[in-house]
Amino acid sequence: MDVANFGFVVAGLVVGFIVGMTGVGGGSLMTPILLWFGINPATAVGTDLLYAAITKSGGVLVHRKNSNIDWKITGWLTLGSVPAVMLTLWFLHSLHTAPEALNSIIKQSLGFVLLLTALAVLFKNKLLAFAHRRGVDHSQISDSKLNGLTLVTGLILGTMVALTSIGAGALGTVALFILYPFLPTRRLVGTEIAHAVPLTLVAGLGHASMGNMNWELLGFLLMGSLPGIYIGSHLAGRVSDRVLRPCLALMLFSIGYKLVF
Repeated sequence: MDVANFGFVVAGLVVGFIVGMTGVGGGSLMTPILLWFGINPATAVGTDLLYAAITKSGGVLVHRKNSNIDWKITGWLTLGSVPAVMLTLWFLHSLHTAPEALNSIIKQSLGFVLLLTALAVLFKNKLLAFAHRRGVDHSQISDSKLNGLTLVTGLILGTMVALTSIGAGALGTVALFILYPFLPTRRLVGTEIAHAVPLTLVAGLGHASMGNMNWELLGFLLMGSLPGIYIGSHLAGRVSDRVLRPCLALMLFSIGYKLVF
């Protein structure tokens, strides 16, 4: 195994651990890492999506065993996200004859979503406080309206993930905190990881059908990520992220700013 491939294994291990522990950091970390390694933007997104689907499947097994998944919420999210993924992939396929245009759209979208993710990670506690404050009136929201808002959230996440492979972690978790302020953090993390599996699988297979896939690279990433997410999932909610969060936000903001501007 040469140095570059070993680097992919280490990257998979670190990102898998962070995803399992916090539910955040999959695409927002892995896609920029792949770009840094010189991987084509479209290929980086496509490879990362299948990487995320397989990696988070391991996390689902652990979270399901610990009863950390709300399957009803997962279902409503998926009902919105999967159709959104299909429509977005159809749009990207129409640009497939113009690779430069496709890569430009992906890089710009990636930059903007990274900036949003950085803000969501940095101000997570303030957003949580807001969610709990409005939770007093949460009972006044009907189940049908809450289901509809969850479906719309899935639609937005599906569009972002298909374009950039980013959004199902930090942004998705923050959205769920606001919609379901009284659901325990560990269940929100587990629910978002469960939703991310069908979302990233459909998006990843769609990108693969367009040729945006490096199977050898995927194999090296999984060598590190599968044990990483297994360990991280067992530590979910037990390890403080006060140091990790600002560093992660700064890095994501810097990368996003560079891609956009």
